[in-house]
Amino acid sequence: MRYILIPVKDLSQAKQRLATLMTPEERQRLAWVMLEATLAAAAKVCNADRVAVVTLYQPAIALAEAYGMEVLLEKQQFSESASVDFGSRAVKQRGASAVLRLPADLPLITTEDIETILAHSLPAPSAVMVPSRDGRGTNAILRSPADVFPSHFGPDSLARHLRAAAQAQARTRVILLPRIALDIDEPEDIAVLMEQGCVTPVYDLLVEMNISERLKAKS
Repeated sequence: MRYILIPVKDLSQAKQRLATLMTPEERQRLAWVMLEATLAAAAKVCNADRVAVVTLYQPAIALAEAYGMEVLLEKQQFSESASVDFGSRAVKQRGASAVLRLPADLPLITTEDIETILAHSLPAPSAVMVPSRDGRGTNAILRSPADVFPSHFGPDSLARHLRAAAQAQARTRVILLPRIALDIDEPEDIAVLMEQGCVTPVYDLLVEMNISERLKAKS
């Protein structure tokens, strides 16, 4: 049984590194639209058995339930890694043989991208990783079994995950997927998205915010 696992923080404090570009309300709205896009893409995946959202954020719980997804309710949120590992252990107890962790801030994510990652799965113990745009982060990771090694999200997480996989004697595969590689954390990420001009709900929202003019004024 294969799970997709999506951790969601309290979005009222989302995207602090965009504070020079957006108001808190705008940052929360951006994070929400990206979350909606992620859940919509995950809901259509055919080669995963279940989707679970790890959160304590009530609006995300309601959205996940509207899609018929499982909710793994946290008591506290300490870090992305802690949330993912909590969720991975929980779904393993529910019978998961492999877990694909996806972040909720990928503005270009598609169902096809998710299915591509799952199609690259390897026999256990194993991990398939998709790097971030700078090649240092881990924007998606498929592990089998779900807890084959702990999560190490944060600076240089790709190298840390590769080391952890080696220590666990897990097979690894790194695949490059441009849409998965682009996450939104910094103003530079938004500039890349606007340059690409891909018509998505996130792009449309940023156009509505007149974000290109703000980027020019900032530069």
